[in-house]
Amino acid sequence: WSNLTTGAYCNYNNDANNSTTYGRLYNWYAVNDSRSIAPTGWHVPTDDEWTTLTNYLGGIVVTGGKMKEAGYTHWKSPNTGATNETDFTALPGGYRHGDGAFNDISYDGNWWSSTESSTDIAWDRGMSFDNSYVFRDCSSMTFGFSVRCVKD
Repeated sequence: WSNLTTGAYCNYNNDANNSTTYGRLYNWYAVNDSRSIAPTGWHVPTDDEWTTLTNYLGGIVVTGGKMKEAGYTHWKSPNTGATNETDFTALPGGYRHGDGAFNDISYDGNWWSSTESSTDIAWDRGMSFDNSYVFRDCSSMTFGFSVRCVKD
C-alpha cells in the first residue's frame, strides 16, 4: 500500500462487510486517476469546493455537526453536534495509514479533495466523534480516505 503511486482502494481492515456501511477507502492516486472514480456528470470536489461548502454552512466549527449522521449507530459517543441537517450523512469510516494500518473506524471520517498540496501531499477534510468541526488537512497521497462526489 505505501509504495503505490497508482489508484487503489480497499475495505477497512480488508473486510468487505465494512464497505457495505462505510464505503471503500481510496488512496489519492485513485482520485486523480485518468479512469475517474466519479461517475459521468460528477467529480471529486476540489479543496475550494470543500471550503465553499463549509463557509456556506456556517464555518468549520459547526459544519461537521451539520454533516455527521446523528446518533450512535455508527459514531462513538458523544458524536458532538451531530444533526445531519444537510443530509450529507457523514459516517466514521476511519482511514488507512500509508504503512497499511487501519485506524479510527467509528471515531473519524476523512474525505479526499482533488487538490494537490505538493508532489506527494493532497488536501482532505475530516470529522470526528468528539467535536462538530470539519478539519482541513494535508495528508500523504498514500493514505486511504473516503470519497464523496459532487454533481458537475
